[in-house]
Amino acid sequence: MRFKRPTLLFAEMKESFLMAIGALVAHKLRAALTLLGVIVGVFSIIVAMTAMRVLQHKIESDLSGLGAHTFTVDRWPAVSFEGPKGWEKYRRRKALKLQHEKLLRDRATLAVAVGAEVYLDDGEASSEFGKTDPDTELTGVTPDVFICKNWEIEEGRGFLDIEMDSAHRVCVIGHKLAKKLFPHGSALGEKVKLDGVNYSVIGVLSSTGAMGGQEQDHVMAVPITTGINPYTSWRSLTLYVQARDQATYDDTVEQVRGILRAARRVPPGEPDDFEISSNDSLIQMFRNMTVAVRVGVAVVSSIALLAAGIGIMNIMLVSVTERTREIGIRRAVGAKKRSIMTQFIMEAIVLCEVGGVIGVVLGILGGNATALFLKLTPVVPVDWILIGLFICSIVGIVFGTYPAWKAANLDPIESLRYE
Repeated sequence: MRFKRPTLLFAEMKESFLMAIGALVAHKLRAALTLLGVIVGVFSIIVAMTAMRVLQHKIESDLSGLGAHTFTVDRWPAVSFEGPKGWEKYRRRKALKLQHEKLLRDRATLAVAVGAEVYLDDGEASSEFGKTDPDTELTGVTPDVFICKNWEIEEGRGFLDIEMDSAHRVCVIGHKLAKKLFPHGSALGEKVKLDGVNYSVIGVLSSTGAMGGQEQDHVMAVPITTGINPYTSWRSLTLYVQARDQATYDDTVEQVRGILRAARRVPPGEPDDFEISSNDSLIQMFRNMTVAVRVGVAVVSSIALLAAGIGIMNIMLVSVTERTREIGIRRAVGAKKRSIMTQFIMEAIVLCEVGGVIGVVLGILGGNATALFLKLTPVVPVDWILIGLFICSIVGIVFGTYPAWKAANLDPIESLRYE
């Protein structure tokens, strides 16, 4: 006997669901117009969140391109919202120089690798077999940058200390750059010209794609001593430091911070005049940046769903009026108020959920159009799909309750007389 009540409730829910489907099928045009608001609201949520999730996966993958337990030290922050005054503050900072990299290599005992990199120029790289667009990035590096940035050598080797000391004109080029300039054979030992200077190719990097917005497969790396003198001796370097393991990571960061503060004579109590960033900090910064966008999308979508809810309530009130005689017959044969309310609330929920499912499908397709356009991996934001459908159920319950209550409280006798 204790299973009788749950069984009865389930039967009522099933009957109400079938009646709701029947009502939607019987009034297709009206249902379609009512669904439109729900579709727009859910679509706007899902399409924005899917597109953001696609970009988030790509950017987080790019930012994670540094080697394990690696962090960077730079003059400039990765992102700043302080406006022109903030950038002026950073511009006044002293540049990070090669002596700082040497100082860290000598004194940072917890680090296993310390490297330095400086952007030199973008230009057209050429060989006797071909040339590139003027977007090949020329960058100066020290040998440990290959470790810190997780660059793997596919062919040849990296830079030797003697090549650094004597500023040899040698280079290591990216995978796609090698294929572009030497399509019919190996690039090793060949000459590459950029900005009128010839470099001998001693290594080719494995394909790594982009990292932090930079296309690594098109990079052309030279010894930092080769490029920094004729090009940009005034520019600030980016320093890379790799800790031994995760257990010593924080200690390594603090040791590097202390060495640089002392070397740059930063007074006690004053903030650092350099920026320390890691994979995790950059990823967290990106996530924080997208919070406002997600909140904005949620607010706009909520307004659309609110309007859709009001439309659903109006349609349900019309439906109650049209079906007054039906309600009277059901009450006359013994249907309870609870059954009538369940029927109309279920109808509102089904109406919202159908619109929600259509909005979800269209949103996923629209959001992943970004992935196809940018040649990225498509994603399905399961969490936001569940949130969207849950919100649809809430909208159906909230805006379907009053029409359901009105239907349940109709006088049976007056309802039977209604024409």
